[in-house]
Amino acid sequence: MILDIDLPPELEQYLLQEAEQQGLSIEAMTLKVLASSLQVRQKQANVIDILQSWIDDENIEEQQDAGEYLVQVLDEDRLSDRKLFPLKMKGVTW
Repeated sequence: MILDIDLPPELEQYLLQEAEQQGLSIEAMTLKVLASSLQVRQKQANVIDILQSWIDDENIEEQQDAGEYLVQVLDEDRLSDRKLFPLKMKGVTW
């Protein structure tokens, strides 16, 4: 597909600079930026779908177990001895 687009001067300058830095033609750089943007949007949509499926999941006990496990793992995998989720703060801040 061939597109003929009038770009604002700032965007054209950005594409030209990026293309020069990466040793690409402006067309190749534009395609790369467009493809990258679409990939990011697809990844965001996938994450949203996963989060929504978790929200829609009605197994409350499993969700609580998973949450407790996550808190435990995050506390264990720290460089500091200070707990990220101290038990005395459970129900207060988290």
